[in-house]
Amino acid sequence: MAELVLRRLLSAIPVLLLVTLISASIMQLVPGDPALMIAGSNASDAEIQQVRRALGLDRSFGVRLLEWYGGMFRGDLGQSLLLNRSVTDAILERLPVTLALAGFALALTVAIGVPLGVIAALKANTVIDQIVLVVALIGVSVPNFWLGLMLIVSFGVWLDVLPAGGYTPFADSPMGWVRSLILPGISLALLQIGLLARITRATMLEVLRQDYVRTARAKGLPMRMVVGQHALRNVMVPVVTVIGISFGLLLSGSVVIETVYSIPGMGRLLATAIFSRDYPVIQGGLLVTATVLVLLNLAVDLLYAVIDPRVKHDGRS
Repeated sequence: MAELVLRRLLSAIPVLLLVTLISASIMQLVPGDPALMIAGSNASDAEIQQVRRALGLDRSFGVRLLEWYGGMFRGDLGQSLLLNRSVTDAILERLPVTLALAGFALALTVAIGVPLGVIAALKANTVIDQIVLVVALIGVSVPNFWLGLMLIVSFGVWLDVLPAGGYTPFADSPMGWVRSLILPGISLALLQIGLLARITRATMLEVLRQDYVRTARAKGLPMRMVVGQHALRNVMVPVVTVIGISFGLLLSGSVVIETVYSIPGMGRLLATAIFSRDYPVIQGGLLVTATVLVLLNLAVDLLYAVIDPRVKHDGRS
């Protein structure tokens, strides 16, 4: 198992380097000059060039990229062009907020999506099954930014029962932290709930047709025991893969939701950096995000060994 972890971590290094290279190259093609934004629209050409030299933007793209890679291997992601602070400090300040939001949305996704899928499979071709499929279809179809705005208007303005925006740290108020995550968490999770419910339903229907399930039912075992002890364990193998993918989608979706709800997380930081052409923040943010996804995929692989012992045996071999 340790060899598998080490091998996956080593193979992730070129992936992370490629992610930063592609993102940096794409940003060079985007119109806009951060020096002009800092100097101001009324600045002269000489003043803009002075800002460019101060920021190091007068050097070639290759030189700046190599310097950034050198700093990255030393644990230094550079200085933000506009925030006037370390990129590492800015990311460490915002990352826990985004992870809290994505984790809260993932908890909603699993807690609602898996039971809905199981219920729909057990009640296949009934009214309950159709209702679950309609709910899943709505979740897949509704844009999360539109849902976020509707939830703000409904629960934050009209009913005034939940915060319409902002973020409360857990250390300041645990209940305030939960309240501040409910609306953005629902907005972010609804799409993944629909996807997870449909995949769980399809997988559960396939498992329920297996011989061992029919044998367990023929022995007179209660349906609750058949599902809980036999079927659900095999259903969870593909479902765990979907959950891992869902977390990655939740992280990427946080860019929009954090902007809608004014949440000071990584998504909002990256959105601001993209609009202002803050290259070090963009590269550092994407590097950290890609690292989180790589570690998440590794965790999913290790979780397979817990759910299905055959995976652990294959890993040792």
